Amino acid sequence: MKPWERPPQRRRYLGAAAAAFGLVATLLAAGPAAATPDPGDAPHKERVTSGQQAEAKAAIENGDIPGVDQIVHSDNVSHLTNIPKQDLKGVNSDLAFQGKYAFAGNYDGFVIYDISRPKSPRIVSQVLCPGSQNDVSVSGDLLFLSTDSSRSDNSCNSTTQPATEKSSWEGMKVFDISDKRNPQYVAAVETSCGSHTHTLVPERKDVYIYVSSYSPSVTFPDCQPPHDGISVIKVPRKAPEKAAVIDFPVLFPDGGNPGQPTNPGVSQTTGCHDLTTFPELKLAAGACMGDGILLDIADPAKPRVIDRVEDNVNFAFWHSATFNERGTKVVFTDELGGGVAATCNAEVGQNRGADGIYDIVGKGDKRKLVFRSYFKIPRHQADTENCVAHNGSLIPAKGRDIMVQAWYQGGVSIWDFTNSDKPKEIGYFERGPLSGDTLITGGSWSAYYYNGYIYSNDIDKGFDVLKIDDRRTDSAASVRLGELNTQTQPDYR
Repeated sequence: MKPWERPPQRRRYLGAAAAAFGLVATLLAAGPAAATPDPGDAPHKERVTSGQQAEAKAAIENGDIPGVDQIVHSDNVSHLTNIPKQDLKGVNSDLAFQGKYAFAGNYDGFVIYDISRPKSPRIVSQVLCPGSQNDVSVSGDLLFLSTDSSRSDNSCNSTTQPATEKSSWEGMKVFDISDKRNPQYVAAVETSCGSHTHTLVPERKDVYIYVSSYSPSVTFPDCQPPHDGISVIKVPRKAPEKAAVIDFPVLFPDGGNPGQPTNPGVSQTTGCHDLTTFPELKLAAGACMGDGILLDIADPAKPRVIDRVEDNVNFAFWHSATFNERGTKVVFTDELGGGVAATCNAEVGQNRGADGIYDIVGKGDKRKLVFRSYFKIPRHQADTENCVAHNGSLIPAKGRDIMVQAWYQGGVSIWDFTNSDKPKEIGYFERGPLSGDTLITGGSWSAYYYNGYIYSNDIDKGFDVLKIDDRRTDSAASVRLGELNTQTQPDYR
């Protein structure tokens, strides 16, 4: 019997909390198990200095920042609703969409929401399957979940176990979601160094998965250095149980950015954090710790690098990438401080912990990434607020390049980069700090535009639905997608 093929009696239901929604939440494990956070996106709590506390208090009193838990937003943004976290108490993470459903990752599993009425979404099911970050994506009847915390096995009732033990497991999990009320765990694939994030290249018969992971160690039997590439998994749609790693392409034959001490303050490249594919253009962009890369994915089983850039002045950790609609630009994010630090302040400035906008120039294998400018939210945050560039997506407005983006406790920013040299914020939503005296990890992890609305998965506060009403973005309302994984960029045209 495979670890994911548990007898029916091992399932139980969350009746009490689900009853409030008139629904039943499915559990795939006998009980909760605490997920182990990973470096880079880990929960964090730290008492700040008395001086920083005083500054935060003064900023709130002066109206420079919102009060603790106070909601503020620009005039063109409306906050339609919030659904607090229910039975999954872990860190909320990434989002994916299909039809009338949103799929929300959580370090303890994932939640499926019915968003057919965006002003009043409903919880359909909550699946308990601990294993941070539980980065989530969907394709057809399949849901994919990343595990990048060392577990005792690949089941949904696993417990934490040191990565130094050979029997420990990390990698990809696959669920059948043909019944949204009762997802079924159907396959697992172990990958080198686990799966921090993953990216799909969906085809008719198969789904290819690019698995990003990093930070190898000679003490980790299943995560040995060098780790200079990504795992490629092939999943047959009609037989997902046959999913397997088919290759590990080396993207950095020279080892990539050496990091410190050669480049102080810059992460050494030991793998990738995240990739975004643009299947229609047969391109991908990779954010790989100390490097940004452009890839040709004409053969999805064999991605290859065609250009590579570094920024050893202002980028500390290349985190994620987003193409513009025409595929002529890439926005890379820098997760300075690993997502747990206060970096949206005057001390850090506007060029660090920011987005980097790159134009793609040239043709074929001669295409190059050319830096144009940085973008960072113009609203300074308190020293008790973790804030840095994080996950976002395009708003497919006609003739414009506009993104919505999560900034942790910096909230949700909507910004225009049509002019690569002069990006500007055009709307925002944010909450005040979680605390006036302690830096507690929180805020929006992912903020994405889908079929006329903005959805945000807040680490602490839950699932938010926003609406932007602005002439610059109104044309996007006519774009309707049947499915959206933002790391698999659609051709909105």
